[in-house]
Amino acid sequence: MPVPLVCHSEVDVLIIGAGPAGLTCANALANARVNVRIVDQRAFKITTGYGDGFAPRTVEVLQSYGLAERLLKESCHIHLTAFYNPSSTGGIELTNKITNVTATSARYPFELNEIEAALHQGAIQDIFIDSMAPLGVEVDRSTIPISIELSKDESELTDPTSYPVRVTLQKLDKSEDEPREEIIHAKFVVGGDGAHSWTRKQFDIAMDGEQSDSTWGVVDLTADTDLPDIRNKTYVHSNHGSLICLPREKDRIRIYVQLEVNDVIDPVTGRVAKEKIRPEQILKTAQKSLEPYKVIQKGEFLWWTIYSVGQRVASRFSIENRVFIAGDACHTHSPKAGQGMNASINDSHNLAWKLSLVVRGWADMSLLSTYESERRKFALDLIAFDKMWAALVCSKPLTVPSSNGISPEHFLKTYQTDFTSGIGIHYQPSVAVNDRNQELAVGLVLGKRVPPHKLMRAADTCPFELQDLLPSDFLFKLLVFTGDFSDPLQQARVESMVTDMQKPESFLNRYSTPENSRFDVITISKGQKYTFDFLRLPTLLRSHWSKVFIDDTDATGSFGGGGYSYYGVGSEGALVAVRPDGYVGAIAPLDRVEDLDAYFASFMRIAA
Repeated sequence: MPVPLVCHSEVDVLIIGAGPAGLTCANALANARVNVRIVDQRAFKITTGYGDGFAPRTVEVLQSYGLAERLLKESCHIHLTAFYNPSSTGGIELTNKITNVTATSARYPFELNEIEAALHQGAIQDIFIDSMAPLGVEVDRSTIPISIELSKDESELTDPTSYPVRVTLQKLDKSEDEPREEIIHAKFVVGGDGAHSWTRKQFDIAMDGEQSDSTWGVVDLTADTDLPDIRNKTYVHSNHGSLICLPREKDRIRIYVQLEVNDVIDPVTGRVAKEKIRPEQILKTAQKSLEPYKVIQKGEFLWWTIYSVGQRVASRFSIENRVFIAGDACHTHSPKAGQGMNASINDSHNLAWKLSLVVRGWADMSLLSTYESERRKFALDLIAFDKMWAALVCSKPLTVPSSNGISPEHFLKTYQTDFTSGIGIHYQPSVAVNDRNQELAVGLVLGKRVPPHKLMRAADTCPFELQDLLPSDFLFKLLVFTGDFSDPLQQARVESMVTDMQKPESFLNRYSTPENSRFDVITISKGQKYTFDFLRLPTLLRSHWSKVFIDDTDATGSFGGGGYSYYGVGSEGALVAVRPDGYVGAIAPLDRVEDLDAYFASFMRIAA
């Protein structure tokens, strides 16, 4: 029987590209039990090079998927950043060494800097690939899309159960018993296919911005060196150019070094020509900038490249809320701020929960519009910062009072921001972020991620990190700050609130069924570990003994406590709705459950 030339299949979400953006999205959707496919043109995953730095918020995101433990075990942790500037003898000298004190709410103690956990991208991809495999999702390699069509039928585009996107795939290494092509009928498509995105180009999405006028070389190697800060992140401003040095896993290091444009640009095309330079030349340039310190190569170069990155943002991040682009496909910038892979992962973290809720029939299509409004604003802010930071990194150092160079103090002040840590991401009001009642919990900022704090589980006084109670399981978390339940007046408030929540028109009942809840209620009370009786709480607030926590210290008194003060919650308590991605969506007083009813009514669909 002859093999058909073309086969057809259906999928909820097709992901094009198995880089950080694509794999993050595929893993998240697989865990949400969404029917997802991911394809990539490469026959094998990459094993070296590319972006490899995890910022503090990104580690928190991976923790929410249960992936941080392996990352932290296998990666290189960077605690300090060193700054070197020209010395009076013509070489360089250490002028400062810091931790990033502005990221004080970062969860992990070693992430108190604009820190990265450094690990090559192939190992990072393994973390996602291994997570998806037990769920039956693998990367379809040696597979490329050759056409994509989006229905123009408005009724089809607005129906979340329809399959309005048609993508033709071609297998590059097909066997004789396989069809030549496959036509995928998809509800949604995500293009995580890099800076030269095929997906973006099919819809003529413009990349707004400009090309950088500086060119850099990168080498990964093992080296003998007397540079004291080789295991710290190091910025060097020398009279010979700029340089950044990062420690890698094992004894490896990565060096970024500024190159002379004439040495690497093709005069005919005006583009970077990799054949014009070798890694030995990149290292030689670095060695000159590091004098009087020595960096001597041991063994072969592990990876190298040269680049001149444009700082650009896509004019659109989605087409009809059916086709989306993420990661480098929608924003490109220099690696100086260490945000390439971090921005990609957080794009997909933002998009995946919205796709999963729509595919499940839990949310309206309108929710998907907040992906572009939230992540494009972040991308624009990132580009603005990257332009400023890249210009400082590439600028000549200030060596005499009359020069126009950059002073070490100005460079350091610009570096000390929580923007690149990811902690400062702030989504603006939308259907997914309400802007009311912020005063009830000033430490839980609407549109920002829930900061970490330790609480005690009431049933057994076991300490828990609040962020661990907010896994990326695609449920909304309702944090119920009851206040002091032993106070009769406060007890009456809480019981009245519970009565309101149990009404048929309450969001808890409108958008859930007894068999299929979309909410996880977590109760946080004031009280002392030795006397608090969680069984006195209304049943709604203790669906399971593991769901009730008290704001008290652990048995040793060494940590915990002060949570109400830290989160800015007063004695009258508050209701805080946390989105599935860990960001605060809405806040309400205990006596106005209808505020949350209105919030969820703006995008949720009534449970069948």
